[in-house]
Amino acid sequence: MTKKPVALCGLVWLAITPSIAFSQHQANVEHIIEQSVAANQRDFAAAPTFNYKELDRVGKGSKEYQITIIEGSPYQRLIAVNGKPLSAAQAAEEEKKQQQVEAQRRAESSSERQSRIAKWEKERKRDNDMMSQLTKAFDFALLGQRKMRGFTVWMLKATPRASYQPPNMETQVLRGMQGELWIDQKTYQWVKVTAQVVHPVSIEGFLAQVEPGTRFEVEKSPVSGGTWQFTHFAMKSNAKVLYMFNRASQDDETYFDYQRIP
Repeated sequence: MTKKPVALCGLVWLAITPSIAFSQHQANVEHIIEQSVAANQRDFAAAPTFNYKELDRVGKGSKEYQITIIEGSPYQRLIAVNGKPLSAAQAAEEEKKQQQVEAQRRAESSSERQSRIAKWEKERKRDNDMMSQLTKAFDFALLGQRKMRGFTVWMLKATPRASYQPPNMETQVLRGMQGELWIDQKTYQWVKVTAQVVHPVSIEGFLAQVEPGTRFEVEKSPVSGGTWQFTHFAMKSNAKVLYMFNRASQDDETYFDYQRIP
């Protein structure tokens, strides 16, 4: 755990030895970021050991799903629409669909099963890479501390790092973003992360450009087993395709009721 600033003594010490204070401040920020990356990697590894529910908000409506790991990869079963549970007939139909998928997966050959799981893991890795690249794409400054959702957190400002080289197409957008991180002081977990595009970014290999107005927000919370998992994701994107046609999209997803798989 890094030392918290002590108000009066800290101000006097900073005035007397500014270069030493600045160096320790930078070291503390680097330590916080390194520990937060390690915590996120542990959570990423633990994620497949949970079933959970997902609420997707679409326009003025919503759909709720039960996400269940079946034979090594998740299955999404509809359980409610616009806050109302499905009728008995609809629920029975969804249950029948899940049973069919269970039977199909149990009947797969070894290569078919490996291919299905590998496809899911590839998608998981892509999402995780985007999160992990946040710590490489930005320079961080410690703004202070505060209370958020019952946690005592460090507040960090993230600004684009001039030397950053995106490893793939998905992460190119980070070159034009800035953001904020709120990191729990006890666990180094990301309580909340926000980022927004501040200047247009061209996507190499595609005639597309991500415009200001694009932003995303993620939140994590502790779940059973001592890990933290994502509990909210929201994204609003604004892009030009072929540099002429505007294309906007929006996602808002909440994840809850995490249950460790027996």
